[in-house]
Amino acid sequence: MKRLDSPAPVTNLRTLMRTLVLNTEGDEVSVREILAAVGRRAYGPVLLLLGFVAVSPLTIVPGANWFVATLTLIFALQIVVGRKTPWLPAELLEVRFKRDLLVASARAGEKYAHMLDALVKPRLVFLTAAPFVQLVGLVCVMAALVTYPLGLFPLGPLLPSLAVLLLGLALVARDGVVVLLAVATFSGSLVLLVKMLPRVSLLWPF
Repeated sequence: MKRLDSPAPVTNLRTLMRTLVLNTEGDEVSVREILAAVGRRAYGPVLLLLGFVAVSPLTIVPGANWFVATLTLIFALQIVVGRKTPWLPAELLEVRFKRDLLVASARAGEKYAHMLDALVKPRLVFLTAAPFVQLVGLVCVMAALVTYPLGLFPLGPLLPSLAVLLLGLALVARDGVVVLLAVATFSGSLVLLVKMLPRVSLLWPF
């Protein structure tokens, strides 16, 4: 599929999914190409992308949850320290995925994206700007860290991944209410982790 010469900016979940379909091509797509498709110079679209991938069927690939959590951790730490534009090591940029899984996930999630996007609008905008954006980054850091042990269980990473998706959506839509919703979602993942800790200690390989 031919890429658009001037892709529309990612402003909500639907535009993210449309961009992933229209601005990638080939049987496989690299992390570099995916980031370029959504616009890798801003953290909001990147976090929205990572959250979407983390809750999509792409994570059926063994280890994918941990890989996405690692990318989230790297980007979120850069938000916390105040780096202006996202950076990623070249080795991680060249990791490749099956594009058909990416496209299928985007198309399957479009109807749910429509419902979610209808609820999002600029509100409590100060929560999406400095210094609160550093707190958003910190929540993403913790969500990524929680994903490592919860990734040992089926659907375990769903809540922290959803929190990252909501935080990315909050940044691109400048919706502070969604930031609060994401924090509540992340709190749920902490409760889940506490309940699962006895089993984590048995399964954790280190």
